Amino acid sequence: MATHLDLEEQEQLDQLKHFWNTYGTLITWVVLLAAGAFVAWNGWQYFQRTKAVQASALYDEVERSAQAGDTARTERALADMKDKFAGTAYAQQAGLLAAKTLYEKGNLDGSRAALAWVAEHAVDPGYQAVAKLRLAAELLEAKSYDEALKQLSGDVPKEFEALVADRKGDIYLAQGKRDEAKAEYQKAWAAFEPRTDYRRLVEIKLNAVGVDPKSLAAAGAASPAKTKP
Repeated sequence: MATHLDLEEQEQLDQLKHFWNTYGTLITWVVLLAAGAFVAWNGWQYFQRTKAVQASALYDEVERSAQAGDTARTERALADMKDKFAGTAYAQQAGLLAAKTLYEKGNLDGSRAALAWVAEHAVDPGYQAVAKLRLAAELLEAKSYDEALKQLSGDVPKEFEALVADRKGDIYLAQGKRDEAKAEYQKAWAAFEPRTDYRRLVEIKLNAVGVDPKSLAAAGAASPAKTKP
């Protein structure tokens, strides 16, 4: 024999029906959106992992061709990397490695093109700064002084500021701009940590432009300390 709902149960059921009729569609959409977001996130994570594996494999190809000294193969692998995985760290590393190989094999145009690509497209500011420094060095070697200085314009991470100043000094000195070179070498010397090999190299350059690094050290030591207000 069937049981009948009492009045209280019937009222609760009616309230539930009313609530669902009012908010059921909204709740359904919220659940669907949440589920869709979860699926999309998992899909994105899978895509990123797959992309990283593929980029790594292509970087290995760049590395193998570089070790073999095969410049044509290196350029093809780098072109594939730029086309398919330009936004990855592997692409930035591949660009620097390819540039080094191409330079060593005498393909200077190819080397500069690879460095210019990293300097323009690198997501990591460290890789970008390395590419700019190396490109500026190659342009200096080619006596393209203005273009070399252009590569060193703009901001760089703090840890690269001394290297940029030193490279600018080299360019100015090659142009015969002794005062500008002196100013950049002084910046580099002040920025490098004491007792580092690179600072000793800058000291040699300062001596070459008529500046005694000891005088800079003495001037720094004699500067009055800042007092607290």
